[in-house]
Amino acid sequence: MARPLLLDVDTGVDDAIAIALASRLKSHELIALTTVAGNVPLEYATNNTQRVAAWLDLKVPIYQGMREPLVRPLWDAREHHGFDGLGGWQPPVGPVPLAAGFAPQAIIETAERHRGEIAFVFVGPLANLAVAVKLEPRISEWVDRLVIMGGAFFGRGNVPEHAEFNIYVDPEAAAIVAQTGFNATWVGLDATHQATLTWEDWSDLSDSSDAAEILVREGTRRSLTELGKPAFHLHDPLAVAVVANEGCIESERGDVVIDVGEVRRGQTRCTLGIQNSSGAVVARAVHQETFD
Repeated sequence: MARPLLLDVDTGVDDAIAIALASRLKSHELIALTTVAGNVPLEYATNNTQRVAAWLDLKVPIYQGMREPLVRPLWDAREHHGFDGLGGWQPPVGPVPLAAGFAPQAIIETAERHRGEIAFVFVGPLANLAVAVKLEPRISEWVDRLVIMGGAFFGRGNVPEHAEFNIYVDPEAAAIVAQTGFNATWVGLDATHQATLTWEDWSDLSDSSDAAEILVREGTRRSLTELGKPAFHLHDPLAVAVVANEGCIESERGDVVIDVGEVRRGQTRCTLGIQNSSGAVVARAVHQETFD
């Protein structure tokens, strides 16, 4: 039987692809989407999520969440995702309605309703989950598994060289989550930079009429053609793939520490070799044959 899955997004292009992948998992049933400011401001992230859900014909409640990081102004990634977040492409459908309620509270209620079974995948800044933790500390006991797309533990970052975007945007939220005791897997740039959509992959989608494949093709067009990137990194889809099959990554176990200072803001470190249940799983690399 498929296990319940909640996906938290700041919907830019790779989030949209992650939503499409999550909706097609056999191991998990996508039962809720929550939105947060990150790649784009909250209104854009939420509208994108609503339109992607409509385009994919998903019957999933969508809850709007935090519009700012916990203590800092928002620093977005429109230069990479385009002004609206979807690379200049919008699904040619109207948005599905939002569900009533605030995302952190919906996260708590969903976890309590499916305690011991639910998996969380968070692929944006972690403000929604940090607020949920502060409101209900027991949530970490209710969630079977948490997968986070965030961090650069063993190599370079992608905002300043020392940090990854999601963690850099809201390091205080990430620090709260890291200290809470979830059964967590952190999927950072060390692995996601090895998960790519190549030009050849993109060309294979040129004649597709499948809604999800059209979304992938049109959402990544700007990066591959206008910006001239050699490939598109599938950061968020990899996190979704990991919740279905952790065997697609090589990993270490250790305690995750987030720097909340100004000099090394958002830097993630993992103390390796911790072999007890309190440690997190941290991705080092991708098993390409499994992920593909």
